[in-house]
Amino acid sequence: MEPKRTILVVDDLPMFRELESVFLSRYGRVITAANGAEALEVVRREQPEVVVLDFHLPDIDSEILCRQIRALFATGKSGIVVAVCNGDATDHERAIRAGAADVLTKPVSRVALVETVNRLVRFPEVRGMSRIDHAATVRMVVDREERWGTMRNLSRGGMYMEAGWAAPPDSEMQLEFRLPEVGEPLSPTAKVIWSRRRRNGITAGMGVRFLALDAASAHTLDSFVYERFVPETDTFGVFTGAN
Repeated sequence: MEPKRTILVVDDLPMFRELESVFLSRYGRVITAANGAEALEVVRREQPEVVVLDFHLPDIDSEILCRQIRALFATGKSGIVVAVCNGDATDHERAIRAGAADVLTKPVSRVALVETVNRLVRFPEVRGMSRIDHAATVRMVVDREERWGTMRNLSRGGMYMEAGWAAPPDSEMQLEFRLPEVGEPLSPTAKVIWSRRRRNGITAGMGVRFLALDAASAHTLDSFVYERFVPETDTFGVFTGAN
């Protein structure tokens, strides 16, 4: 029998700790911490597979804590799910840069929390993130230069797109794209995770991860992908390079 996974829930409010613990109890052994200092001690001692972390704790700066927890993870451990309070795009970006594998907005829905933690228990990082095949035109601004590409698949964490060029890994860009039946375009910033140059008739392409993403856009992406996603045993997410 596979050993039961350990999930750490960190929040200074007892109500959120208890609620999230109930949601996650079916998916592993849930332990809790009420502040950043306690969280660090628990991570050192228990080495949880996943940490669900409130990004607004009173005792330690959230970015510093996220990086410290990340550094304490043993090889093969999964990741950190950050819960932000205000849905600000800046908080989303700060959490991603600090090492979060995923970002959710409070009040966190049971479905989103369970899906995210269950995925991270099974797969490291973002490779298990649900994705869909979807073609759409994408406007990119890189180093103040406007370029265009075609989205080929999409998750709520990022996308794969083809273009006549490929920005190198770690490049950052402003994106703009539209989704069917959504009035306003989505305009997140993004970081290139991997890229492929044009060769042997294969179009150049890039896998990007969203950085600054406001709560409304994140919700729109989540709903759009969820409504169209068909689970497959070999679906691992936008950053695998499978496309």
